[in-house]
Amino acid sequence: MDIDILGALDARENGVSIAPTAPKPRQVLALLALYADQVVPVSGLIEELWGGNPPRSARTTLQTYVLQLRELITVALGKDTPAGDEPPRRAKDVLVTSPGGYLLVTGGGSIDVREFERLAGAGYRAMDAGDFPGAARKLREALGLWTGAAFADVHTGVQLQMEAKRLDESRLCALDQRIEADLRLGRHRELLAELTVLTARYRTHENLHGQFMLALYRSGRRSEALDVYHRLRGTLVRDLGLEPSARLRRMQQSMLMAVPETPLPLEHPSPAAAHMPPAGSGRSRMAPV
Repeated sequence: MDIDILGALDARENGVSIAPTAPKPRQVLALLALYADQVVPVSGLIEELWGGNPPRSARTTLQTYVLQLRELITVALGKDTPAGDEPPRRAKDVLVTSPGGYLLVTGGGSIDVREFERLAGAGYRAMDAGDFPGAARKLREALGLWTGAAFADVHTGVQLQMEAKRLDESRLCALDQRIEADLRLGRHRELLAELTVLTARYRTHENLHGQFMLALYRSGRRSEALDVYHRLRGTLVRDLGLEPSARLRRMQQSMLMAVPETPLPLEHPSPAAAHMPPAGSGRSRMAPV
């Protein structure tokens, strides 16, 4: 089975989609697909579907949704051609009932979120090793797997909302590091349009703003780089009651003191630190528009 999560949800068996159109069965498939090849507890599925107020018929209704998914799987398996003397697979072999829950068996198929994590990890390791061309290539491949927001066409409950936020944070970390690799390769002019959009979307993301400042400065646009700093500072103070970080303040001072058209000795964040997820701080500076 091949599974797509990073955008519109889809799951294909023998090339045939088994994704239902009805919202709640689609929600069930989304959670099973996210944890493919792992047992998803019935309690977790019920919480996803109905939150803290499940109906008395929750378990029976969930079983109905599972049956609907198995009907779609049965249609897809109709195109299956068993090898040799192997018995034909049944829907119950693909969507398995386990003690306490259900398990979606991929059978070695592709899952876009796992491929993203593999490629992003390779990109981070390349950054740590100073291989910036390799890092940019791997991270670009990883980001290319995204076709939209995770679970873009799924009605999400508590669990899927939390996982969608986690995945978006992983995407943002990979994007940040890909831009960092491109800057180290001297691609500052190529990044200007992209960073214009990103800093408008992530109004308090300091690293993206720092990268935008650096790209502008290296493109001979120092006054615009300083404008980016002042806009960010205004947003941080107004929305969060925070001043820009010491690193960003040093960057601004370096730009103010530097002679135009000369290289700017700006510090870069450690690659290893930059792709680590934040440790649950309440002082988040990543609030999107």
